[in-house]
Amino acid sequence: MAFLLRRLVFYMAAFIAAATINFFLPRLMPGDPVQIMFSSAGTELPPESLQALKLTFGFVDGPLWQQYLTYLGSIFTGDLGRSIKYFPLPVTSVLGNALIWTVGLMGTATIVSFAIGTFLGIVAAWRRGSTFDVIVSVGAIFATSVPAVVTSLIVLFIFGFTLGWFPNGYAADPSLDPAFSLQYIGSLAYHGILPMVTLCTVLIGGFTVTMRNNMINLLGEDYIVMARAKGLSDRHVMLWYAARNALLPTVSSLAIAIGTILGGSLVTEVVYNYPGLGNILYQAILARDYPVIQGQLLIMTATMLIANFIVDVSYVLLDPRLKGA
Repeated sequence: MAFLLRRLVFYMAAFIAAATINFFLPRLMPGDPVQIMFSSAGTELPPESLQALKLTFGFVDGPLWQQYLTYLGSIFTGDLGRSIKYFPLPVTSVLGNALIWTVGLMGTATIVSFAIGTFLGIVAAWRRGSTFDVIVSVGAIFATSVPAVVTSLIVLFIFGFTLGWFPNGYAADPSLDPAFSLQYIGSLAYHGILPMVTLCTVLIGGFTVTMRNNMINLLGEDYIVMARAKGLSDRHVMLWYAARNALLPTVSSLAIAIGTILGGSLVTEVVYNYPGLGNILYQAILARDYPVIQGQLLIMTATMLIANFIVDVSYVLLDPRLKGA
């Protein structure tokens, strides 16, 4: 419990620090950002909404510390204001609808990439120096070196435009009504293949390299030599002795990869016109929809912190030696 409390305090402080940066960003901009947003909205916002925008950003009459407390209070009560581009929808509704698509895409891609990358890293390390190891290592390094936007464009050009095997955009067939039916679910899966392939291509390489390096560092340990001397099969030693212990640092890298996943997902969603947070952020930037931009910054920060907290707890559960630390 002491460990959990310490980590909770740390991550809460990190979130407040991110919210503080979010608070000062509009105030560091030249001019009055609220007036800029109100003017750019044109006829989309009624005049009485000007005061509401000021309250959203904490621009209330009073000293700076009072404005800061008002802004923090609006965050912790879930009041992120109203979107300018999608007025009169609140920011929470706009981001909540997009979050479902991004979580589905990111979650599936992360699970698939972690499983494939970890398996390839285990086998490559066990067969170190073989042709399989060379091909997997070079391919993994190459995949991690190519930016997500380049991978997205290459995959879209080859399989979408040139071969025409898959659709070039959207999360489902626009002519279908959203419903819990085999036709609509099949359309979702069909339209999600190219974004999934793109994200998996970006992520698998990192997991493969990390797992391979961890495995190689453990293959010379005494307990590995003892397991082989006992006559255990290579498969048993590889999976239950080497891979099991090498998996601990890989779990930590999973939290770090969340940042890569978020970045890759944002770019991928824009390229494939996928209705997730990335596409919403892009549209909000074009429309200068600052409430949506700031709300998404908070969501991304919270996602990173929650992922790191889960990994911290999982690491303690996976490694019994840390329970008494």
